[in-house]
Amino acid sequence: MRHPLPDRYLTPVDLADLLGVPVETVYQWRRKDSGPRGFRVGRHLRYDPEDVRAWVVSLMDKEAA
Repeated sequence: MRHPLPDRYLTPVDLADLLGVPVETVYQWRRKDSGPRGFRVGRHLRYDPEDVRAWVVSLMDKEAA
């Protein structure tokens, strides 16, 4: 990722904006267990920026292989 990640947990909208995908794609990744690891704070879904970075790196490694 070329841009620095925020120092706070990301919402699904933040993640979609960061990656340039529709918000529904973020929710589909969650349902299919194929996106970055998320967690709930009460009823709110959040993503740790470091988990997002690790997930992106893993995708890049798969592409390079």
